[in-house]
Amino acid sequence: MKMISRHYKKMRIAYIKVAVFASVIAAFFLPQRQAMESDGNNYFTVYLNGVQVGVMGDITEADECLIAARKELANSSDDLVLAESDLSWQGEEVLWGKIDDKSVIIANMLGALQGSVKETLNRSYTVKINEYTVNLASTQEVLALLQASIKKYDDGNHYYADLVQDSKRELNVLTTQIYSTKEQEEEAEEVMSSVGINAALDEMFENIEPASEKEFSDYELGLRSLNFGDTVEVVESYLQGYELTPLEQAIEEVTKDQEKEQIYEVVAGDTLSQIAEKNEIPLNELIAMNETIEDENSTIRVGDELIVTVPEPELSVERTEQMYYEEDYEAEVIYVDNDDWYTNQTQTLQEPSAGHRKVVADVSYRNNEEVSREILKEEITYAAVPKIVERGTKIPPTYLKPISGGRLSSGFGRRKAPTRRASTYHRGVDWATPVGTAVMASCAGTVSRAGWGSGYGYVVYINHADGRQTRYGHLSKVLVKQGQTVSQGQKIALSGNTGVSTGPHIHFEILINGAQVNPLDYLN
Repeated sequence: MKMISRHYKKMRIAYIKVAVFASVIAAFFLPQRQAMESDGNNYFTVYLNGVQVGVMGDITEADECLIAARKELANSSDDLVLAESDLSWQGEEVLWGKIDDKSVIIANMLGALQGSVKETLNRSYTVKINEYTVNLASTQEVLALLQASIKKYDDGNHYYADLVQDSKRELNVLTTQIYSTKEQEEEAEEVMSSVGINAALDEMFENIEPASEKEFSDYELGLRSLNFGDTVEVVESYLQGYELTPLEQAIEEVTKDQEKEQIYEVVAGDTLSQIAEKNEIPLNELIAMNETIEDENSTIRVGDELIVTVPEPELSVERTEQMYYEEDYEAEVIYVDNDDWYTNQTQTLQEPSAGHRKVVADVSYRNNEEVSREILKEEITYAAVPKIVERGTKIPPTYLKPISGGRLSSGFGRRKAPTRRASTYHRGVDWATPVGTAVMASCAGTVSRAGWGSGYGYVVYINHADGRQTRYGHLSKVLVKQGQTVSQGQKIALSGNTGVSTGPHIHFEILINGAQVNPLDYLN
């Protein structure tokens, strides 16, 4: 029994030695298995979108591997790829375990991402012109759109559009620059000729030859400059295919004329009908667009701003063309001031006659509308005779509405007779107002008539310093006498319902040279 016991002990010791030796060999030659620290979960099986992608000993490295996998996915395409990335893991505590290399885990994660792609966003470009935007597939399409906008004014392809960094913007925004092919060629030639004897000879002859007036044949006619009239902004974006606009459709949208609102400033001599005709707008549409205009009889004054519509493309083009032409022309009017006259008094002293001339001019356009003209050379065939006008310099008196309040019940001009004996052509305006409303002098002057006036009922006439006359009819009481001087706004009568009248109101007229005019055109 003792011999067996000794033999057993020797075998046990040998077994233990072999086990220890094997463990040492494994530690050196099998690195994928390693001793794990015993501090809770230390062996993590990692999953991405439900797919096992590897085993890690430090779960904090999982996010690093996922970022690396996503970068590889993004670098595999110029487009923006969106994919699910649901990262999860299961941890356990072990003494020994096989850990996967990071490169293996990243490769597995890439495969899981590629199998979970939700959508691919196309790299594209958004073009913004004022309030209009359009999405195009490439910079080539953007340039084709810009080129189409200038093509209609540049048949010879003398100009081309390019994209440049917008220096005014901090973000990566592109804008446009138009280049002249001729100017670039000339700049290249100047660089070549600025070195050596050519430059010296050019400078010498410039100093010798005196400057002389250019002949008509010396001018280079045609397109001289071209630029976009609106700011264009281009930014890179990532969009789905259905969000992109086909190039042909974008070109049509950007280049065709659209009805756009603009501000028109009223000038001397304008009427609503003339403004509507000048801007090719129906009068009723002009009235509808402007809240300050009630109807075609509404008063407008010089300097008033009205909304009008004009046909313009989304992207406007401004250009200057040098032109030769022959034309009949009018000389500028010569004015002779008369300090004793009012500014609304004029007299023609000499009638004009047209002249004829040959001209070279720079004509500037915005789209197809001329905005300015600069004459560079002019040759008179025969001179125009100017119109000479004598005009007053004194500011004429103003005219005010003769009552406060009231409702405009009848305008100036043609009408249906409101009652028997009433005229079908109304020579003034009526404001409905209760009997006894104070009536004021519209302008300072001298009373030329005050009393009963047949169809007018009780009436007051006032003559004014500018030669005009005002009349106030259907009064209930007259408060002034013939020959009396009155000031503007002075109470002269009370409104009523006398004479040929259909109800309480004040009838008001303004006469110029003895003829009635629409009072609403002259009231301030």
